[in-house]
Amino acid sequence: MIDVARLRVLREVARQGSFSKAAAVLLFTPSAVSQQITALERAVGAPVVERSTRGVVLTESGRLLVESAEAIFAELHRAREQISRLTTGRSRLTVATFTSGGRRLLPSALEGFVAAHPEVEVNVVEGEPEISLSLVREGRADLAVAYHFDGPLPDSSGLRWTPLMDDPMSVVLPPRHPLAGRAELDLAELAAESWVIGCTRTEGFLRRYAAMAGFELRVSGSTTDYFFAQALVAAGLGVTLVPELGLDPGAADLTLVPVRPPRPARYVGVAASRRHPSPLVEAMTGALREAARQIVEPQVAERTNSSKVTGRSMVTR
Repeated sequence: MIDVARLRVLREVARQGSFSKAAAVLLFTPSAVSQQITALERAVGAPVVERSTRGVVLTESGRLLVESAEAIFAELHRAREQISRLTTGRSRLTVATFTSGGRRLLPSALEGFVAAHPEVEVNVVEGEPEISLSLVREGRADLAVAYHFDGPLPDSSGLRWTPLMDDPMSVVLPPRHPLAGRAELDLAELAAESWVIGCTRTEGFLRRYAAMAGFELRVSGSTTDYFFAQALVAAGLGVTLVPELGLDPGAADLTLVPVRPPRPARYVGVAASRRHPSPLVEAMTGALREAARQIVEPQVAERTNSSKVTGRSMVTR
């Protein structure tokens, strides 16, 4: 018989790529993790990991077990939720979201959802897509507001993706920057600038672009928060690249200039389980669609009516 606790250890080893890192997350010793994996291998009669000096990787048997473990843990979590609903008489909906999506999309959506479903207990957790999508697959979140760039949605196995909006990126310049009056900019025109990073994925895009354009990206500040990055730009530390949802409406002294096409963008949507459709998930997804529409339509109207507009002060946003 396969021990569920050992499956949990195997899943963490797969995520971390080593026994020692998995042990740190699980609050075990590396020796205890190794013993759990050895016991699991005895139970299934096959190796589940391959050990090397560079870490561990799953065997084919290990991959099958981890895939099964995700489904098992999701079912167990949903069973606990159903038991809680039976004992408390209240339904619960857990929404995972990235920071700027939570700041700009979620409040409006929640207002409508809560008004229509006052009996539902809503729980919100914050996380980047690689975290929030795992929460949905494991059953620890019912849906995730997530995003991806030009590539596919990261690790979307078992998930249904509903697009919400494109989230185009613009350059944010400090006060009195010589390029602040431009209607749009090619990023290569900013090759000599110092850059403030507001997201690791943005940094990855900028470094790829800089390599293709033949210049070296100079980073003067690195954060995981677009608002913080814009505050550093306002202080004169450099320039930054920010999606529409990440713009700080209070940063009045900064200038926003769109990037020349093909304009980089994030693609925002809702991820939910394919295996467990839910009326509450559908209702929240509809509320998020409406919240996205309220953001997108004024942006489209602004771009349509201001084709001659140069760089805009962010006080208008």
